[in-house]
Amino acid sequence: MILRGPPRPPWPHLAAWRRRSSGPGREGLPVLGRVYPCDDFTNVTPKILAKVGRDLHNQRHHPLWLLKERIKTHFYSAHAARSGNPLFSAHDNLSPVVTTEQNFDSLLIPSGHPSRKRGDNYYLNRNTMLRSHTSAHQRELVSGGLDAFLLAGDVYRRDEIDASHYPVFHQMEGVRLFSERQLFSGVTNGQDLRLFEEPVRRTPQKQQVHSLEAVKLLESHLKGTLSALVGDLFGEGVEMRWLECYFPFTHPSFEMEVRYNGDWMEVLGCGIMEQQLLNSAGAADKVGWAFGLGLERLAMVLYDIPDIRLFWSRDQRFLEQFRVDDVRRPVRFQALSKYPPLRNDISFWLPADQGAFHANDFYELVRAVAGDLVEEVTLLDDFTHPTSGRRSLCFRLLYRHTERTLSQQEVRRVHGQIQRRAQTQLGVEGRY
Repeated sequence: MILRGPPRPPWPHLAAWRRRSSGPGREGLPVLGRVYPCDDFTNVTPKILAKVGRDLHNQRHHPLWLLKERIKTHFYSAHAARSGNPLFSAHDNLSPVVTTEQNFDSLLIPSGHPSRKRGDNYYLNRNTMLRSHTSAHQRELVSGGLDAFLLAGDVYRRDEIDASHYPVFHQMEGVRLFSERQLFSGVTNGQDLRLFEEPVRRTPQKQQVHSLEAVKLLESHLKGTLSALVGDLFGEGVEMRWLECYFPFTHPSFEMEVRYNGDWMEVLGCGIMEQQLLNSAGAADKVGWAFGLGLERLAMVLYDIPDIRLFWSRDQRFLEQFRVDDVRRPVRFQALSKYPPLRNDISFWLPADQGAFHANDFYELVRAVAGDLVEEVTLLDDFTHPTSGRRSLCFRLLYRHTERTLSQQEVRRVHGQIQRRAQTQLGVEGRY
């Protein structure tokens, strides 16, 4: 296990870029028309900020747009208000820049929770960040009086590098709230049932303040709603199963898996919303459920897309394959030419304070230098010298462009930059 140490000073090249970007005498990050002050928590890089505003989920005929619209179409047709209008409203243009309070505190994520770590998120400063999940907007939408809504957007997390992980991806989630009358209206003697009871012991089945009857009805409605959605996406005969899990903002919480190509695959997480969250949003007289799913993860399976980097491609040979008249029409991606890979290894001794190094820092450095030229980074060797106790890591970098053949000369130049920056920015000692 590689431990994360205290925040380090900003990388030299990033500090210089911030000064150039914000004008004479000011240091800050320009994002979507605003400049955000920097501090010792700032760790977002120019290559990540260049992705902000691309909004792939809103680009017509992009595969992520296609899947988002397909989910919206399902909810619009399956859930209608008495007036005949769609019950769920849809929101897909909220800014990805949020406060840490929105991203964590509003969702009851405690101050010491691992998900807050600097090494796992992109911070503009201590109080502002690029959202790590679309749930950061739940409270503001509920506070605005919404009882049923879908929310889609780009989210940002520092992560490993391979064909299924990318620092920017897209989520879609849904929330449904019920008043006492709404939840029990179709139940015999429903007028005698209540959403809440005197606070008792919290159990695996329910929160302290919820009545068991309310929770069971909510859970049934939630699972029925999502089973219908997944059946629409994968086909009515798809095999599903529910697993209990944990999320800070729902209880009880569940994950749904479907059997796909002979294996069980997780497709979404969901649960009964924590009542404390609803109380803080001004909906103390209601109960609700919420779910969330990753659009890339589903799109890669449903459209047979093998590499997550392809979603960012501007190659018309890729994009034209998803130009369909009906979002429900099945699409199967036809692979572009598979360009040959080039592999290069990098080995280095960790600094004396090994806790100051985190693998995500190295992955982020690779992204900052090479961008999407690197398809995968694999840890080949983790060696501790028996005498000195020094620790050495060896990573293999697989270079492959999605649209053209890379030359050895181009890769050697990029790889050399990675080696030099690893030494100057991460404090490692090269073994090359």
